[in-house]
Amino acid sequence: MEAEDEVAAEFPLTLKVDGTEFATIVCTPSDLEDLAVGFLASEGVIRTAGDLARLTLDAGKGFVYAEHAQPEAAKAAMELASKRFIGSCCGKSRQFYLAGDVRTAKTVTSRTRIAPEQIFALMAALQTSSGDFLRTGGVHNAALCTPDRVLAVRTDIGRHNTLDKLYGHCLRERIPTGDKVIAFSGRISSEVLLKTAKIGAGILLSKSAPTDLGLKLAHDLGITVVGFVRGRKLNVYTHAERVLL
Repeated sequence: MEAEDEVAAEFPLTLKVDGTEFATIVCTPSDLEDLAVGFLASEGVIRTAGDLARLTLDAGKGFVYAEHAQPEAAKAAMELASKRFIGSCCGKSRQFYLAGDVRTAKTVTSRTRIAPEQIFALMAALQTSSGDFLRTGGVHNAALCTPDRVLAVRTDIGRHNTLDKLYGHCLRERIPTGDKVIAFSGRISSEVLLKTAKIGAGILLSKSAPTDLGLKLAHDLGITVVGFVRGRKLNVYTHAERVLL
């Protein structure tokens, strides 16, 4: 018996800053302005959306054109990172730039606390929130939440892109993040942890496992990591004081 099956879309988006090609990101073609703003903030090129004089998307050609309000500041920030191709997969497609992370990752001092029942409810909501995941099974999801509800969800074939999309959304909409929770579908790697720190959320939830470096960074940066949230079980790995056990 034959049947049609929907597969996840994969799209190369090239980001130019003040006319200079900065990066090509393989992504899901949705919320591309959020992705561009979040990526630029994560890389330290901007701190707020107000640092951009203009952002223009040409989705047909696969380009985003960013104009920095202070071009010399943008040039200096971009010099800390070489141009590279940002893949959608894990491992060697991503590079770890200590200089940029030191400039952009923040130690979190959130006082937000969350109960196990709230954790289970948020992860269940994340699972059912993405039509792309339900149709294809080939994407990751990340959600910006309060302990009681999901505020925004972003989907992408690249797990790191989902967090950049959330970050960009928060910056563009000027949403405070220090009291928020991130619910995430993928493995909690060091990069995922660093992006959570850059967003500024104090609690990171996932149905998957953490890595050892991810947990070391979580401990140092003050982030509560809750992994293996499946069914009625969860593991609290760092800063357990925020989980009401």
